[in-house]
Amino acid sequence: MPTGIIESLDHDARGITRLDGKTIFVEGALPGELVDYVSYRQKPSYEVARSERIVKASPQRVTPSCPHFGVCGGCSMQHLDADAQVAAKQRVLEANLWHLARIQPGELYSPIYGAPWAYRQRARWSVHLVPRKGGVLIGFHERKSSFVAEMRQCAILPPHVSALLMPLRQLVQSLSVNNALPQIEVAVGESIGKSITALVLRILKPLTAADESLLRAFADQHGVVFYLQPQGPASAYRFYPQDAPQLSYRLPDFDVEHFFSPTEFTQVNFAINRVLVRRALTLLDPQAGQRIADMFCGLGNFTLPIARRGALVVGVEGSAELLRRAAQNAAANGLRERVDYHVANLFDTTPASLAALGHFDSMLIDPPREGAVALVNSIGADGLRRIVYVSCNPATLARDAAILVSQKGYRLRGAGVVNMFPQTSHVESIALFERD
Repeated sequence: MPTGIIESLDHDARGITRLDGKTIFVEGALPGELVDYVSYRQKPSYEVARSERIVKASPQRVTPSCPHFGVCGGCSMQHLDADAQVAAKQRVLEANLWHLARIQPGELYSPIYGAPWAYRQRARWSVHLVPRKGGVLIGFHERKSSFVAEMRQCAILPPHVSALLMPLRQLVQSLSVNNALPQIEVAVGESIGKSITALVLRILKPLTAADESLLRAFADQHGVVFYLQPQGPASAYRFYPQDAPQLSYRLPDFDVEHFFSPTEFTQVNFAINRVLVRRALTLLDPQAGQRIADMFCGLGNFTLPIARRGALVVGVEGSAELLRRAAQNAAANGLRERVDYHVANLFDTTPASLAALGHFDSMLIDPPREGAVALVNSIGADGLRRIVYVSCNPATLARDAAILVSQKGYRLRGAGVVNMFPQTSHVESIALFERD
């Protein structure tokens, strides 16, 4: 059995060691540790292994708080101290920028981080009827598996949401559609300062009258709001109670409130999102009278704070449904006159389609994991001195940064991580690009 010293972590929180010039990715190992490992996947240039014995442990190794860690695929870093997790993600960001783009930021921004537990305001649980395991299972998938982990609690969810797991298992078990309910989506919001928990049941068959009575009783007992989703996300509708207020989240620094439905995209960590928006607006520095683009704007998470600063904002998004909600939010916050929304597939951006939107003083880009390669390739040589790029994938950020720096004449002024998902290997980041 080979033994190796772990040099660093990769983007999946696997330890990296080397043997005879080959890179070995070791699951469960931390930087600085000496570990015995066994490879289970061998390729010409690398191997994937699991640690069998920690010969010398890292001082940053901690005991995972969740009893399901190692089985549930929801977290991968609970064995690493919370502060060390942030530092490891910063190194992943720097490594991607350097190795993939040969770029170093002019400044490393202080990381954005917050509470390491009970932070997740939304989640999507899988549901599966498994008679041999005692009935219905509800939770995240097991690691590297399509099986549903047998979860009884979840420490990254708010305590009142975690406490719903076992009662929900009993509820679904009692429904006539317990074998035709593959998913429950949970979204926590607020209304007039009060927390609201919505549960969206993805149902493949209609509920019976008895099923509906059980849902109403559960909602009354646990203080939740049920939505039913018979088809795609847009088909979700409020089932009970009918008079429940709409979900929302606030950005107090900008006196903005965003309303949303439980199937619409919002950041999972409201506390970190508030700090992220504050950082983005500081870097963007919007001024009254400027015309600013918010690309992949969603329901207006950045759009409305920019508009609140007095700028004119053009929000562009591929989902017409999200833009309808964004327009409603702009009106509800008294900002409709400063916002202009456009439906467009930004993955198909061309220089002509971007130019058709008019001149911009600066731009904020917040793409999904695929990044924004077509958009950055379409940026012209004039105007647009400043770009703030919010990324959820350091590899595609590095790819797009290489285009902006080597082809478009920008400099990477600064970059830093945003720990939106503590206990996981997910790396969110923010970067500032400027040119003269």
